[in-house]
Amino acid sequence: MDFINIAFLINTFWVAVSGVPIALLVTIVSLILAIPLAFLLAMSRIYEVPIINRLTKIYVSFVRGTPVIIQIFVLYSSIPLILAGLFEKYNINYSIYDVNPLWYALIIFTFNTAAVLTEVFRSALQTVPKGQLEAAHSVGLTTAQAYWRIVIPQSLVVALPNLCTATINLIKATSLGYAISLQEITLKAKVAANVGYNYLEAYIDIFIVYLILCMTVEYLFKRYERYLSRYKMNLQS
Repeated sequence: MDFINIAFLINTFWVAVSGVPIALLVTIVSLILAIPLAFLLAMSRIYEVPIINRLTKIYVSFVRGTPVIIQIFVLYSSIPLILAGLFEKYNINYSIYDVNPLWYALIIFTFNTAAVLTEVFRSALQTVPKGQLEAAHSVGLTTAQAYWRIVIPQSLVVALPNLCTATINLIKATSLGYAISLQEITLKAKVAANVGYNYLEAYIDIFIVYLILCMTVEYLFKRYERYLSRYKMNLQS
């Protein structure tokens, strides 16, 4: 008996690849939703907005101090209860069990990513000297204009490595979507392995697919970071 079923390994690789669009969809949409939310929460931390600042600290501590899989189970258990109550209150005739797991995944991973990016943005924004904001005010720019034109472009360069790490971690975290029956890379490969118990081959395929995905994302971020660095040098010269 062969130690590894090569034919199954090759065939299941493409099965795993078929789950890439869902993994990328969850990653991209979660980032799109989390980035503006995280920026606002980071600003509330910087300016120490009453109540919101304290709630943000609790929220970030909860996410950073608990495993992602526990967050998935807690939210996946609580969201249907909340939705069921809302459906009943507003007489919405829709079975909660018919909700596509993709929607749960988007809520869960946005919840997690926003907390991570809050600290990324907060630390990056604080690297820009306050004097630049005051100088922008002195030439007639509003606070919003100063942030958009001066503060955010500079802090983006600082935040980019951590943003890359957060994106890669989010891509890897989508592998836990199997816990809510999300048809992503891990679930598809494991289902294929159930027939002949070829789990080793399936896990190797999952490993390779995620490795390719994460290396590609890291390469793209590095290219963009080099572009921003050249742009920054041109401005300084």
